[in-house]
Amino acid sequence: MRSKTVTVVGDSGVMARYVVQRLAALGAVLRIPTRRPPEALFLKPLGAIGQINLEPWNPGGPGEVERLLAGADMAVNLIGILFESKGGDFDRLQARLPGEIGAAAAKAGLSRVAHLSAIGADADSPAAYGRTKAAGEAALRTSLPSATILRPSIVFGPEDGFFNRFARMSRLSPALPLIGCGRTRFQPVYVGDVADAVIAALMRDDVAGRTYELGGPGVYTFKDLLAYLLRVVGRRRLLVNLPFGLASFQARLLQFLPDPPLTPDQVELLKRDNVVAPDAMGLADLGIAPTPLEVVVPEYLKAFTRPNARLPVV
Repeated sequence: MRSKTVTVVGDSGVMARYVVQRLAALGAVLRIPTRRPPEALFLKPLGAIGQINLEPWNPGGPGEVERLLAGADMAVNLIGILFESKGGDFDRLQARLPGEIGAAAAKAGLSRVAHLSAIGADADSPAAYGRTKAAGEAALRTSLPSATILRPSIVFGPEDGFFNRFARMSRLSPALPLIGCGRTRFQPVYVGDVADAVIAALMRDDVAGRTYELGGPGVYTFKDLLAYLLRVVGRRRLLVNLPFGLASFQARLLQFLPDPPLTPDQVELLKRDNVVAPDAMGLADLGIAPTPLEVVVPEYLKAFTRPNARLPVV
């Protein structure tokens, strides 16, 4: 990896910090396309001077993807969105862009490409998120069959959008909602383990063309996760069942907020379990021991913990 040039697409997501940090430590030279360079400056200190280079880009611009991959040795695509800021974002960023990256990588002769997808990727998914993730995988496979696809369950870590969001809610609200009555199952995976899987996808010789589903060591229902969170922050809150029909109605109202806490598409996504398939290759096949959430979550939720609360013993 030392002195290899790696283009990392997706600078603003939770994963970027961890992937960039690991690649920099291995000596890679990083090219990071970004629409807003000032907002990606936090990545620069993760490497030596001149090692991490932010390159302005215009997604969808003619020849932009080819320009960003020209001269690179490897590429990582981390782009994924949970809701559309404007119509067509799912199709543009999740369905079409992976194929464009694959075609540009093939033209440039890149040796390795790692693509971050999601366990919810399914052409028959009731959610546009899941359908476009599946379309992106198919487009990438068509243009670059050797690409390695990684499908994590929900990702937890200091900047996650799950535990942090509900911990903030628990400070003010007397109740937390159990969407779909809290029965949906998840297999939360640590952000550092997913980043390690990205590195393995770039460095190992036996991963080309394969798909890996990434989950932690435990499977939990939505209700299990919220009950655990409340124990960690030391707060008593009601867990209120919110059937999917009512959740969909509320989501239709909330979806127009700048950062909606729930959208109709997310409600549809929650109608299916988000766990590693029994026959899927996973973290163990990449030589990675999954990190239990109980080891990590209490540490970064300290800011939300009620003073003098008795915390659970790990």
